[in-house]
Order: sequence, then structure tokens, then C-alpha cells
Amino acid sequence: MEPIKAVARYNDEKTVKGLSQDFFPNKDRFHVYRAENPSAEAVEVLLNELKAVFFVRDFVGNFQYNERKEYIPEDKPSGRKIEVTFVDGEVLVGTTLGYDPN
Repeated sequence: MEPIKAVARYNDEKTVKGLSQDFFPNKDRFHVYRAENPSAEAVEVLLNELKAVFFVRDFVGNFQYNERKEYIPEDKPSGRKIEVTFVDGEVLVGTTLGYDPN
């Protein structure tokens, strides 16, 4: 499996950024080689400790980005539209090609 850039956001707001080759949504854990030190030992990430996992193009991000919290009628996204409301009240809107409520 080709490494993918991943950001793991924990429930306590801690974040781990790096490369992963073993993420599968049906598994209870995966490993991340930290972006700042990819030659070090991988960090084991347990899914039950996470708020979310993001697969990203880069680790810099765009701090000026103003995230929309709803769809615009002209949007033609691929996949199924979803809205996720986290326990802390944060809302994410996006799409998915596969959905499992678990």
C-alpha cells in the first residue's frame, strides 16, 4: 500500500501528522510515521481515542480557509453527502463513497 498523508485528531485535541500505510476503517488501529521525523518508529493510533482522521494533500493547511457548514444547491459532489456532528458540537460537511454508521 502506498503511504498516504494523514492527520489524526484526538478527542483531547492532540494531533499527529504523518504518513500511514495501514489505515483501514474496519480496524481498531493504524500507524503513523510522524511528518517531522519519518525515520523514527511509527506511532500507534487507536481509533477509539480519536475524534477524526483526515487524509490531506499537505500538512501546512490554509488558515484563511473559511469552511462551509452546508451545501450550496449548485454543488455537484461525487459520492453521498454527509454531515457529521461531533460530541463537542463541531459540524463537518462532506461526501463519502462508502458509508458505515459504525
